[in-house]
Amino acid sequence: EDAGAGAGSGGGSAMAQPEEPQPPIVPSCPLPAKICDVVRSERPRSCCGMAVAGFRTAKYQLPEWHRRNAGVYYKAFTVGEEAERGRAEAKHLVKQAAASAQRAQQYSKNTLGQRLQDIQFWRTELQKEIMELDAETNLLAAQKLRLERALDATEVPYAVVIDNLECRDRRQPPDLVIDQVERQLLKEAELIRDIRDLLKRTIIQAATQIRSNRIQKENCELDWSDKVETYHIDDKCISYCPDSTNVQSHPSSVKFEETASTPKSWAQFSHDNISSAEQEKLASVQLRALINSIIHDASEDLRLQRAAVSEAFDCHLRELAEARLRLEQHLQQILKDIGEEEANIVNLKKAIRDKEAYLKVAQTRLYDRSFRPNVELCRDEPQFRLVSEVEELAVFLEALKRKLMESEQNLKNLEETRMKLEKEIAVKANSIFIDRQKCMGYRLRYPVDLEVASYK
Repeated sequence: EDAGAGAGSGGGSAMAQPEEPQPPIVPSCPLPAKICDVVRSERPRSCCGMAVAGFRTAKYQLPEWHRRNAGVYYKAFTVGEEAERGRAEAKHLVKQAAASAQRAQQYSKNTLGQRLQDIQFWRTELQKEIMELDAETNLLAAQKLRLERALDATEVPYAVVIDNLECRDRRQPPDLVIDQVERQLLKEAELIRDIRDLLKRTIIQAATQIRSNRIQKENCELDWSDKVETYHIDDKCISYCPDSTNVQSHPSSVKFEETASTPKSWAQFSHDNISSAEQEKLASVQLRALINSIIHDASEDLRLQRAAVSEAFDCHLRELAEARLRLEQHLQQILKDIGEEEANIVNLKKAIRDKEAYLKVAQTRLYDRSFRPNVELCRDEPQFRLVSEVEELAVFLEALKRKLMESEQNLKNLEETRMKLEKEIAVKANSIFIDRQKCMGYRLRYPVDLEVASYK
C-alpha cells in the first residue's frame, strides 16, 4: 500500500520532489542495574572460625545466584526484544526506501520526459526556423543575382549614351548646338549613373543581409545540434533502470556546474535565437521587396527616358530634314538665279560690244568728216547728229558697263550664297547621318527592359 501510494503520489505530482523517509526514533531506556553483585554484608557470619574460610571465599549465595539468573534472563529478553524491534524497523525502512526510490526514480523519469518534450519543442522550432531562414537566404541571393544582372545590363545603355554624345560632338560648328537631344542624352547619362550607384549600394546591402542571415542560421544550427545531442542523452537517461547493465556509480556527478544554465535562461537562449532569426528573416523579406521595387522603378525610369530621347531625336531629325529641304529649295532658286544672271551678263557684254561697234561707226564718221576741205568743213546737221549719236552711245555704254559690273557682283554674291547653301546642306546631311545612322542605329542595341534583363 505504501509503495502503491508512493507511486501514485509520484506519478500525480511531477513538479514537487517528495521528501526522503526518515527511520523511526526509538526512545532510549537505561539498562537494569546488576543484581548479581555479591552483597558481602548479607553473608552469614562463620561460626567455625578459620576452619571453613577457604571454602566460602569465592562462592555466591543462593539469592545471588537467583538474582544473576534473573538478570541474564532479563538481558536476553531485552536483547531479543531490541533485535525484533530493529528487524521490524529495518523491514519498514527497506519498504520505505524502496517506495521512496521508486517514487524518486518515477519522478525523475517524468521530469526527464517533460524535459524531452521541451527539447523536442525547441528543436522543432529551431529546425523550422533554420529551414525558413535558409529558404529566405536563397531567395535573397536570387534577388542579389538579379541586381548584379541588372547592373551588368546598364553597361550597354551607358555605353550607348556616351557614344551618342561623342558622335554628336563630331557635328560641324553650325549644328554643334546644345539642343533638346543633347539635354535628354545628358539627363539619360546622369540617370543611368544614379541607377548604377543605387544598384551597387543595394548589392552591398543584400550581401550584408545574406551574411547576417547565414550567421543567425549558424547560431540556430549550433543550438539545434546541442538540442539534438541533449535529446539523445536524456532519451538514453530515461531508458536507464536498476536492472540496466550499463549503469555505474558516479559520486562526483552529484554537483552543479558553475556554468550550468537555468531552465529560464535555457529557454530564453533558444527564444532569443528564434527571435533574432525572425528579425533577420523579416529584414530579408523587406529587402527583397525593396529590390523588386528598385529594379521595377529603375526599369520604368530608363524606359521613359529612352522614349524621351527617341522622341527628341525624331523631332530633331524632322527639323533637320525640313531645314535641309528649305536649303535645297533656296539652292535651286540660287542656281536658277545664277543661270539667269550669267545669261544677263552675256547679254550685257553683247550689248556693250554692239554699242561699241555703233560708237566706232559714229566716231569713224566724225573722224573722216574732219578731213573735209575748206568751207566744206561745215557744222551741218549730219555733224550735229553724229556728235549727238556719239554722246548718246557713250552714255548707254557707261550705263551698260555699270550694269555689267552690278551683274557680275550679283553673280559673285550668288556664287557665294550657293557655296554657303551647299555647305549648310552638307552640314545638315552630316547631322542627319550622325543622328539617324550613328546614334539611332546604335540605340537599337539598347536593352528592351532592365527588369526583364535582370532575369536573364
